[in-house]
Amino acid sequence: MLCSLASGLGQEDLGEITRLERDLGVTVLAYTCHEVEPASLDDEQLGRLRDLEDTLGVRLVAVAA
Repeated sequence: MLCSLASGLGQEDLGEITRLERDLGVTVLAYTCHEVEPASLDDEQLGRLRDLEDTLGVRLVAVAA
């Protein structure tokens, strides 16, 4: 399973989250999760993925199509 920050929430949904944050006094993050299978990468492919991670300053996950 792979989870990421939720996108595409409507204004009403965001308002509900904001109200909950205000009531609880905390920051709330919204995530969506997806069932995915990791891709099998050889050493050269994995090196290229890691190089791009370093360049972009993010973490990348290769999944099977």
